[in-house]
Amino acid sequence: MRNARIAVIGSGPAGLFAADELVRQHDVDVEVDIIDRVPAPYGLVRYGVAPDHPRIKAVIGSLQRILENPKVRFLGNVEFGTDVDRPFLDAHYNATIYATGASRDRAMGITGEDLLGSRSATAFVSWYGGHPDSPNDFHLREDTVAVIGAGNVALDVARILAKTAAELDSTDMPPHVLDTLRDSRVRDIHVICRRGPEFAKFTTKELRELRNLTDADIIIDPAELIGAPREGLDKATLANLAVLEEFASRPRTDRTHRIHFHFWRNPVEILGYEHVDGLRIERTELSPDGTVHGTGEFDTLPAQLILRSVGYRSVPLDGLPFDSVRGTIPNQLGRVVDGDGHVVPAQYVTGWLKRGPSGVIGTNRVDSVETVASVMEDLVSSPEPGTSVSADAVDAALRTRGVKVIGYDGWLRINGDEIERGRVAGKDRTKIPDWDTLRRLGHEVLTSG
Repeated sequence: MRNARIAVIGSGPAGLFAADELVRQHDVDVEVDIIDRVPAPYGLVRYGVAPDHPRIKAVIGSLQRILENPKVRFLGNVEFGTDVDRPFLDAHYNATIYATGASRDRAMGITGEDLLGSRSATAFVSWYGGHPDSPNDFHLREDTVAVIGAGNVALDVARILAKTAAELDSTDMPPHVLDTLRDSRVRDIHVICRRGPEFAKFTTKELRELRNLTDADIIIDPAELIGAPREGLDKATLANLAVLEEFASRPRTDRTHRIHFHFWRNPVEILGYEHVDGLRIERTELSPDGTVHGTGEFDTLPAQLILRSVGYRSVPLDGLPFDSVRGTIPNQLGRVVDGDGHVVPAQYVTGWLKRGPSGVIGTNRVDSVETVASVMEDLVSSPEPGTSVSADAVDAALRTRGVKVIGYDGWLRINGDEIERGRVAGKDRTKIPDWDTLRRLGHEVLTSG
């Protein structure tokens, strides 16, 4: 049987599912090194899933079992493009699968987008999710926030802003985040949707969660729902409309927070001199061809913080082709292809980097099966199997480069410290948000005596 050592770049669900699929193969005896620049694995499951959604985070249990497989190694604190590059990977691995996701937010391309107070929802999610890259610069001294987008991330952001301290205290958010949210001055959160309610990408479960907010009203103009068609809509969309109609029929109360939904509104300009002080929006309507166009009717919405949630893009990787229009690496069944459509040998892709930011966590499992099938087909059919470099040789090469790897044992120390911090605070976990502490714990050598 042939042996192979394969590198997987990225330790989110896409990368971990690919690793799991690789070590299940029978035609080739595969060992996998999962490489990630962050000392903590799990990608968006750890840093992107809302902290008040612990049930979704429960998938970490199944991902952890993948990392515990003796044929899988976690090499954290190793950055592609800085610590290792494609020539290094080509020299030490039989193949590489790239699973780095889509970490860059899409810009709206409107005037004022670079003003202070105009931020991406991605940055806000990274902040409350405790990502070590996130600067601690959200102060929430604003009265009014506009969240631009019609997907679950926009709902997550609005919900977190509208929750009370008591509703957030049990989450794994870092203490400085909880302190900021506790002292937040935000009262009005406006969710701006370019299309009508029947086109929104919210899931019904996320919409229904807004019912449970203890100190927030959900405000929707009933007139915005009247024109929404019912014929030909799927069950999920009809369920969404039913929840929105329920909110629209509720009387307003004197609750502290208000989440306003605005459908058929398109942001056209962010207002302000140096700092945001408003958002200019245009009413929209549907064209016969299904596109949306402006009606020429404009409104100004006072707001001091704008959080855009209009999509994600992958980041180009050194030495690999990139489709700048789609924001993905061009591929055929997971095989990377160059600008002429030729397959790039031993280079593969999976997850959002392969297909774009779509689907749920489980979609990455299906995606990985397709990519790994291509990897196996190429390995088995290759007349020259190549040599499988040992784990010790990879480690020695990384040490020569001065790379300080944090392995799975280091992650377990980080994990244990977070659990202990949580225990002291009376909850399951308190996340560590800074690079220095993560690296110190990850590199810590335990001594006895």
